[in-house]
Amino acid sequence: MSAGALLFLGFLGLQRLAELALARRNTARLMARGAVEHGAGHYPLIVALHAGWLAAMAVMGHDAALHFGWLGLFALLQLLRVWILASLGPRWTTRIIVIDAPLVATGPFRWLRHPNYLLVAVEIPVAPMVLGLWEVALVFGLLNAAMLAWRIRVEARALAPYRSATRA
Repeated sequence: MSAGALLFLGFLGLQRLAELALARRNTARLMARGAVEHGAGHYPLIVALHAGWLAAMAVMGHDAALHFGWLGLFALLQLLRVWILASLGPRWTTRIIVIDAPLVATGPFRWLRHPNYLLVAVEIPVAPMVLGLWEVALVFGLLNAAMLAWRIRVEARALAPYRSATRA
């Protein structure tokens, strides 16, 4: 067993669990303020995709050597993650939750419409590459791209009234 791989996988697992707890708390608070969820039907597929991704890395990479170039890129992505979370604050969640309030237009949202989705689209293949798992990177990168294409369409429809109100 590789201590480096186990530390990396442990970090990923703990990070995802912490994010789920934060998302659950933020979702409950937003819903209590009158927010509405969109696209709830595809949410279990996202959870299954991410659980499968973590499981594939754990099974196939628990004894792998770390690839430090990929680990460096992964670390940079975590800085983007912190920036996104800080920019959205209590509005960050893993679901599509829409509240009657202006859209966030600070931080990376000033330049990108979906920085969190960009982060995840890059992170899903990068994390397995830290362990040299190009097969996992390819399969889950493609599955995630398909899922994000669907999710972004759902979110765009949900936010359309707020985007047009911002332009007016």
